Amino acid sequence: MRTEPGVDDLLSLFPPGTHTDDDGTLVVGGCRLDDVADEFGTPAIVVDEYALRRRAREYLNAFRSRWLRSDVAFASKSFPCTAIQRVMVEEGLHLDVAGGGEIVTAIKAGADPDRLLLHGNAKTDEELELAIEHGLGLVVIDNFDDIDRLERLLPRGSRQRCLVRVIPGVEAATHASQATGHARSKFGLLPDAAREAIARVEHSPLLHLEGVHTHVGSQLLDVDQLAAAVAPIAALGTFETYDLGGGLGARYTYDEHPPRVDDYADAMIAQARALLPADSRLIVEPGRSLVARNACTLYRVTTVKRGVLTHVAVDGGMGDNLEVSLTGQRFEATLVARVGGGETVTVVGRHCESGDQLVDGVALRDPAVGDLLAVPVTGAYCYTMANQYNGARRVPVVLARDGAARLVVRRDTWQDLVSRDVD
Repeated sequence: MRTEPGVDDLLSLFPPGTHTDDDGTLVVGGCRLDDVADEFGTPAIVVDEYALRRRAREYLNAFRSRWLRSDVAFASKSFPCTAIQRVMVEEGLHLDVAGGGEIVTAIKAGADPDRLLLHGNAKTDEELELAIEHGLGLVVIDNFDDIDRLERLLPRGSRQRCLVRVIPGVEAATHASQATGHARSKFGLLPDAAREAIARVEHSPLLHLEGVHTHVGSQLLDVDQLAAAVAPIAALGTFETYDLGGGLGARYTYDEHPPRVDDYADAMIAQARALLPADSRLIVEPGRSLVARNACTLYRVTTVKRGVLTHVAVDGGMGDNLEVSLTGQRFEATLVARVGGGETVTVVGRHCESGDQLVDGVALRDPAVGDLLAVPVTGAYCYTMANQYNGARRVPVVLARDGAARLVVRRDTWQDLVSRDVD
């Protein structure tokens, strides 16, 4: 039987420094969440800006204190919001971008194009043209067609720095949709094909091979699985740069205990010291583990329906959090004004799908229509997969810091829903 957590356990899932005010109301980034809801409405994603910055610094320090030539590249796909990318840039991180849209937002965020890495297993001409136009530092070659396109699109006399993505052959203990390092993966090339791609790039007058890239998967809670990717790329030769990918998991539930960033860095650097040239450059690409805990989503309870189960319905759902439906990820929740404890209910969303369920079985204290509900650990892959199912308006993003809240992405308007119609 699942033991219901205490208030301290629940608060440990929210950004560091989250607490309750004198009247019991939840406070994130120094801002009372009821005040945030009053000003910006619900649903809304609330990010603790200071906690986010502190996490970025923690990553940089963990790797640079262990390996002099190391860089941390934020995996923008986890939260491709211009304001979030800007925070990462200001804290000294590079940006990993996966597609044209993330290039555009990264440039708007003030990123140095030379500090951008472009990923993608199906890059289009348009996306590569954007990368060339803006002078992106690295393009990660996923397949032979990437080589063909780059050689066709690059101006004569120029040279694009590249990494070749290698499938490491590691079976990751994660959801099937988040595993990227196994032999059947759509991402990258198996070692023999990677050697062929490396040779082609090395002999290209328009491409410069800087190194190799690999990735095992996402939401991994075992650092040994992440570190297992180093040996397969080390076997391919000596290069200037080795990109070890990302994938460290976040803590979504009370029962999960992901490794610390220091533990992750220890495991990766130990393998690097054993297998890679001491003067090489290392890159890691954290996403989820950087942003997940540092945001929560605010909802308003619209209906409480009692029957075989007690359903607490809110004004959002799979339109702003697809993680539950897509990967089966478990989330927790609490009422903003009455944190922790209470009866076991199922929190459901507003969309016309039985699968639109945010939390199956969570304790809420006397839930009632009009209550505010907060779901922690929504900083990764919620904003990026937001959609307009049932005409939902995509939700705003609010940065909270030192008691001040500011809007960085507005809510969709009703007009936005029809703004692309042509008749």
